[in-house]
Amino acid sequence: MEHPGGGLVATLASDQGATHCLFARVDQGTAAVMRTLRRALILDCDGYETPLFSADGRHIAIRGNAYDNSAEVFEFPSLHRVLAIALGDPSPGYPYPQKWLDQMQSWSRHNIAFGSASGVLWIATPAGALVEVDLETRQAVEHDVLTGSRLSALVATATGELLVAGSGGDLVLLSVLSDPTQTYTTSRDISRAAAVSFLEATAEIPEDVDDLETHLILTDGTRTWEADDLATVTETSATDPTWLQVQAAINKAQTQSE
Repeated sequence: MEHPGGGLVATLASDQGATHCLFARVDQGTAAVMRTLRRALILDCDGYETPLFSADGRHIAIRGNAYDNSAEVFEFPSLHRVLAIALGDPSPGYPYPQKWLDQMQSWSRHNIAFGSASGVLWIATPAGALVEVDLETRQAVEHDVLTGSRLSALVATATGELLVAGSGGDLVLLSVLSDPTQTYTTSRDISRAAAVSFLEATAEIPEDVDDLETHLILTDGTRTWEADDLATVTETSATDPTWLQVQAAINKAQTQSE
């Protein structure tokens, strides 16, 4: 993702409890210099795929995780979560029934893409269909592509077409016809403006810090935590993410031992 003078990249840093989606400013010169920024996403568990920006820079999607087939979409630059879905049945917990494992493994790990239309996420399914999800209305439309063949990969080309791979060795290039009553903008100007807005709302982390997490401002798309917030939280509910429950338990144990 470009901004004047360089680019903006997203990468993941994981452990078994949580995953940070970190953003960094890349300054172009004789040698590219990457500077990590304070604002970051925090995701539950680990095992996520590479973050995916939409062509117009308005959304970022993340596919994961190691324990469930999930897909989450966040507005950019606000990082507000606009979509969180489970693909297939939710995890029944360990030990996993073989039927559920077979279903989970039937979903490709590389099955989401943004096409040329703004605000639309495409999802490839094991049944051979593409699901078109409108991120504003949450409406989904299913399109048959390769009936009887599992869709094993999905990617968007630079010009907005969708390239679909099937488990039978098929490779299909699809042009998506937009509704003529709608107008979509995918210009680089919109993407650059989003990057600039994000950079203006955050700051770089000093290069010589020992503990990166103490400098991060984290959001899960609905709530935001400063480092000091997480150091003092001791109470959570069963609906809170696993990483937050673990953090609260550690803080509570430390408080009781003092």
